[in-house]
Amino acid sequence: MRRLRKVKIVATLGPSSSTPEMVAKLFHAGADVFRINMSHTSHERLRELVGTIRWIEKRVGRPIGILVDLQGPKLRLGRFAEGAVMLEKGQEFTLDADPTPGDKMRVHLPHPEILEALEPGHHLLLDDGKVRLVAKSSTPTETVTEVLVGGRMSDRKGVSLPDTLIKTSAMTEKDHADLDAALDVGCEWIALSFVQRPEDIIEARDIIDGRAHIMTKIEKPQAMNRLSEIIALSDAVMVARGDLGVEMPLEKVPGLQKQMTRACRRAGKPVIVATQMLESMITQPMPTRAETSDVATAVFEGADAIMLSAESAAGSYPTEAVAMMDSIARSVESDPYYRSIIDAQRAEPEATGADAISAAARQIAETLDLSAIICWTFGGTTGRRAARERSKTPIIALTPNLDTSRRLTLTWGVHSILTTDAYDLDDMVDRACDFAKESGYAMGGDRVIVSAGVPLRTPGATNMLRIAFIKTEGKGADIARR
Repeated sequence: MRRLRKVKIVATLGPSSSTPEMVAKLFHAGADVFRINMSHTSHERLRELVGTIRWIEKRVGRPIGILVDLQGPKLRLGRFAEGAVMLEKGQEFTLDADPTPGDKMRVHLPHPEILEALEPGHHLLLDDGKVRLVAKSSTPTETVTEVLVGGRMSDRKGVSLPDTLIKTSAMTEKDHADLDAALDVGCEWIALSFVQRPEDIIEARDIIDGRAHIMTKIEKPQAMNRLSEIIALSDAVMVARGDLGVEMPLEKVPGLQKQMTRACRRAGKPVIVATQMLESMITQPMPTRAETSDVATAVFEGADAIMLSAESAAGSYPTEAVAMMDSIARSVESDPYYRSIIDAQRAEPEATGADAISAAARQIAETLDLSAIICWTFGGTTGRRAARERSKTPIIALTPNLDTSRRLTLTWGVHSILTTDAYDLDDMVDRACDFAKESGYAMGGDRVIVSAGVPLRTPGATNMLRIAFIKTEGKGADIARR
């Protein structure tokens, strides 16, 4: 099944979209990757959903990616004696290590790592930023704050710390168990939540040990301070605008989204824009004009993927939300200004053979108006480098590696096909032509360009380009015009 757009769509599964019939509908509506949120999913349910996706994958004959999103640490207040209090602007309010139920003057903070890390001047945001505090003094057992923005506060509300670097791991005991479960069922992508520093990614990578790729969610100001290091260590990045918009001024989020998107494009790492993209479609069959523009902006920026959360997981119109996102993306990519914007932001090739070959393939394909760029890849590097060029020529990635074919479903513009390995260069070119023809990217007499690594089956050794004519009759390349 060929998608008529470059950008990919990630759809979150949930109560509204858990049956095999609904998951199949979401795929046919345009979903390329399915996200499973471990904040709301048991290990048994995870296995069921993965089984459903794999069953659909076999039926449609196309690889489908699975993204397992770890919950990360959830920082919450303790309980109040009366269930709730009203905090007034300007008053003092203490957070402490005493487990006694709180009142209007104090409450238990059951996270000693926060009390140890807080310093005077640090801000604390309660209940998604509805109530805001600033620390006046702090010890390892209590922090005295001043209320900057008052409001009602009740049991177990969330705590965000935009100024504080917590020295504990970004992975909780639950995350470790969820990660083991995700690896056991063979998921391709693991999303790490509330990453603050590169060490958080290194810890996860040591556990994963190459069994999945890591997607780092950027939702903390501390992560933005070390963005280049985090991108270098990640396999992909998610612009998680929800929590990022709580811990940073909302007006800064659009600029940060562009900064992250362009940094990932330069690095050749997939970047996903997420959170509230079509939020009104949770309850309405059509999005607002502003939401439509928000999705379009991410596509114009050249993001690899755009994501639906509650819209597809718990909304009343999950299929319509995916179809709408698909329609917006296709409309943007056919806009006369789209190509000039994408080209203006193209990164210069890095000083590697793989980058030079990928840049040359794009230039040749566009100069000669070829029908497709076809990459033979084992680990996916060749496909991702081709996507980094953001070519207007369609990209087909052929791989004998099932995991690679699924992981590439998240990469911009790449049509991923699982096939057996080629046994020599002629076989590689012939089969590339056949797949281009069978997938509808080319017809007999068209020309394509094929890139690969020689010797064969050498990961990361992309060093060969060949232009081939597709036979007008029969299979393979036209030997006389190769």
